Amino acid sequence: MAVIESPETLGIRPFHEFDEAQDTWPRGDRPQALRDAAETFRARFKEQGQIRAIRTIDLVAAAYPTLFAFGGAARGLNPYVSIVNRLVVAQFEDFEGNLKTLAWEPTVPEGSQEAPFYEQMLERYGQLGEKLFANYYNTVEQALGLCGLRPEQVDYVAFDHLHVQDVRIIMGTDERPAFFPNAKHLAQRREVDTFKSTHPMQWAWYVPGGMDGIPEENLVLLDGDVELGLGLAFLWTPGHTDGNMSLCVNTPDGVWVSSENGVAADNWHPHLSRIPGVRKWAEFFGREVILNSNTLEDSIDQYDSMLKERAVADENRFDSRFRNVFPSSELATFKRQWPVVPIFVYGGVNYGRIETPSA
Repeated sequence: MAVIESPETLGIRPFHEFDEAQDTWPRGDRPQALRDAAETFRARFKEQGQIRAIRTIDLVAAAYPTLFAFGGAARGLNPYVSIVNRLVVAQFEDFEGNLKTLAWEPTVPEGSQEAPFYEQMLERYGQLGEKLFANYYNTVEQALGLCGLRPEQVDYVAFDHLHVQDVRIIMGTDERPAFFPNAKHLAQRREVDTFKSTHPMQWAWYVPGGMDGIPEENLVLLDGDVELGLGLAFLWTPGHTDGNMSLCVNTPDGVWVSSENGVAADNWHPHLSRIPGVRKWAEFFGREVILNSNTLEDSIDQYDSMLKERAVADENRFDSRFRNVFPSSELATFKRQWPVVPIFVYGGVNYGRIETPSA
């Protein structure tokens, strides 16, 4: 069977508030256009309603080069920091009133180790390296269990992008059962196309053959911004990768946006950062945000995407200096990476109660 190229058949709706802003030229006019479009979108999005529930559960803390985390701006003794991968489980009503469950970022470490970057790290440092560079908290199955769910009760699976993801583990192949047997995998068309031919600038981060043999009838291709239901949307946020997208949810504390365009609040709010080098770097170059830059597929697009995320997100209820921009892989606070520690830790997004589907 064929790939699903019309997400509307599943009740997923494209939206267009950002179309004109994304195409604004010259590029220097685009940041303000995106901010204006964000105001329009957020007002409509919040009027539609809130998600039913959302919960985040820690999966693994993985080593990540400090150089990449803040685009070369941060200064510290340890060349590696740790970023915490979290599963996000969100429940929402689709536009027909049906309860749906999304698993966002269900990262399986065994698959991530197949990406050339981490594979070479393991070859260099061996088992000692794994102990030094990884902290394991929960498997995806355990994390779902903490929410009272089983894999077969998940309707949708999605990632902000497919760096270090082996989609075959998640969606299955002819020779391997799917971890989420009843789920549709939602991904931007451009992200899926990357697996067909990775560029040398992309190669280190994509699992070779990571989408080979998956059942195409369970793959849904997206083209830009879409809404899945009340209070839940995906923003197309290209730059970090061509097909990057961000989770956007409306909650009792306003709108949250999640992606890996940054790894800490400091990336979106560098003028407040206490990490050595970050604030001064932003001031010297006149930049509002600092990129997470392990790949630079298009740094200007990524910069604008981070402005889009920050403009859509509401103020944080604990500290109004920060917007609700939650990194899908958030910088840890381990002492070994001092002084590269975040100025503000989101720690997750948790509202409501995850329900066990009746069928």
